[in-house]
Amino acid sequence: MHAEMTVATISRPPGAVSVRPFSESDTARWETFVAHCPTATFFHRIGWRAIIQEHFHHRCHYLIAERDGAVSGVLPLAEVKSRMFGHALVSWPFAVYGGPAANDGESEQALINAAVAIAQQQGVEHLELRDREPRCPAWPRQDLYVTFRKEIFPDVDANMLAIPRKQRAMVRKGIKHGLKSVIDNSVDRFFTLYSDNVHRHGTPPFSRGYFAQLTEVFGDRCEVLTVVDPSSRPLSSVLSFYFRDEVLPYYAGDAVDARELAANDFKYWELMRRGCERGLRVFDYGRSKRGTGSYDFKKNWGFEPAALSYEYRLLKRERIPENNPLNPKYRAFIALWRRLPRPVANFVGPMIVRNLG
Repeated sequence: MHAEMTVATISRPPGAVSVRPFSESDTARWETFVAHCPTATFFHRIGWRAIIQEHFHHRCHYLIAERDGAVSGVLPLAEVKSRMFGHALVSWPFAVYGGPAANDGESEQALINAAVAIAQQQGVEHLELRDREPRCPAWPRQDLYVTFRKEIFPDVDANMLAIPRKQRAMVRKGIKHGLKSVIDNSVDRFFTLYSDNVHRHGTPPFSRGYFAQLTEVFGDRCEVLTVVDPSSRPLSSVLSFYFRDEVLPYYAGDAVDARELAANDFKYWELMRRGCERGLRVFDYGRSKRGTGSYDFKKNWGFEPAALSYEYRLLKRERIPENNPLNPKYRAFIALWRRLPRPVANFVGPMIVRNLG
């Protein structure tokens, strides 16, 4: 296990903000702060630190801002380093959202300054902050990604009626086919559907162990919902995160004939319905790239896209990275990956995807 980078704490007068590295004794204070800070997200939870270090073997640099002994901000950071994709300091790898979560602007800026210092000390090519709102206007920004978030109404029928007519018809089609949703107690059925789905799209998969660790670390805040037909055959599955009053469907997969049976639409409706019955208030459809089928699918549900602010401090490169499937230079790789036998893709894929971040 790598030791975390040391950030010097300078003596400051009362009321001033100081920033220091996270230590294990800070775990409870970190979690309490994230639970209540308005700008914090599920991806700021401390459990991600162990997952990133133990499963992906990336070096973490977690920072805490304090004012008069009380936590005033946190910033999770990890180094992602590979020959193929370069060397970066990211908040937060494999996450939609990241960046500093802070109670005030001074704490936020102090955390960003400390992150820049670590990036320089570690010799990374760039520092990346992933956020819903811009924090560093002078930094280059990537405008490829959007997020889709919408209120969950307290009444189930009101949520059904809020779905645009054509998409609502697809949900009702799934109901007519006798589809049902089941909460799984393992990731087995999910992983089978997920790995098949990403293979068809030419994308390397995460490992089954990664998803199992997510459920172990986050407990009932990480849940697998699987849609089955009347014969109990799995058709579509989604692994979702729960944070405060929000549900975030994050990883998903489906069988080849899921679309014909409207299993995907039914799946997300069931997740929304169950969320409504649990008293949740926000359905976060997650991140999509502009110009993709995922983007269009979520818009068809009546969700409006909101631009994500992915900001970069470029240190040893002139342009922001483009490590995504829309980059033309990856087209040949995607075509090749689709031709691999799925067992081979499932074995090799996690070794590649761990460096994408």
